[in-house]
Amino acid sequence: MNESLFPGFELRDVEVGEGISLRVRSGGEGPPLLLLHGHPQTHAIWHKVAPELARQFTLVAPDLRGYGDSSRPPGLDDHSAYSKRAMALDLLRLMERLGCKRFDVLAHDRGARVAHRLAADHGAAVQRMVLLDIAPTLAMYEQTNETFARAYWHWFFLIQRAPLPERFIEADPAAYLRDVMGSRRAGMAPFDPRALAEYERCMALPGAAHSLCEDYRAAAGIDLDHDRADRAAGHKLSMPVQVLWGELGIIERCFDPLAEWRKVAKDVQGRSLPCGHYIPEEAPDDLLAAVMPFLTADLGD
Repeated sequence: MNESLFPGFELRDVEVGEGISLRVRSGGEGPPLLLLHGHPQTHAIWHKVAPELARQFTLVAPDLRGYGDSSRPPGLDDHSAYSKRAMALDLLRLMERLGCKRFDVLAHDRGARVAHRLAADHGAAVQRMVLLDIAPTLAMYEQTNETFARAYWHWFFLIQRAPLPERFIEADPAAYLRDVMGSRRAGMAPFDPRALAEYERCMALPGAAHSLCEDYRAAAGIDLDHDRADRAAGHKLSMPVQVLWGELGIIERCFDPLAEWRKVAKDVQGRSLPCGHYIPEEAPDDLLAAVMPFLTADLGD
């Protein structure tokens, strides 16, 4: 990646066990803040907000398992290699390797789904978290309607049996990426050409199409099993959760994000922002204005 996106930040690979290595961008000073990206992107989504966040936090921004330059283990029959539980464990081990026993999380899209599982499975490690432009995965599948299905067509395309979707993506990875990202209300305008070039490079890497399909296959299968088990047991997240979503996006149109998150977490606040789905790149100033008071508030512990 063009280093001008993250001047002064360190880039390295961190082994997190079981043959998995995560590519990690880090920098800043202060308490640790884990930044998690979504599909079909990499940690580059944070480049517009990282300089300001780094004034008060030590930022840790990995590429998720299967994305960017992180490891891409082969998919399994039950898709468990890309379950949010497995991906969350990667991140717990990453933060432990960096000496962070407790930390905050700011996460977008797929990364926010991993953050949800990280908080559910390892709540003692997550001090508080911000989730960007998602409702809980289980709620979104259970409440799927025509509007949602048309807008999030890739959810249902990517879960098809391998190698059908992989063949389509690998035929023209850049076109797939632009079709997904450009189909939102803002089109391609929010994306810095340097970040876009990074997304396109990573989408064309060997195995990239398969790993992102496995992420979605897991979400439509084993991840729902884990979420249903939490619901049946009455488990609710105990840490403070801030939920932010784009007022011009599909989450606003099809779901009640605060109501849905209050079904799975005890302490939820949030609101919409004047943008679409790609909040860190569409509305970085609005995002910072919303998250900084939440992330710097005294928790009283």
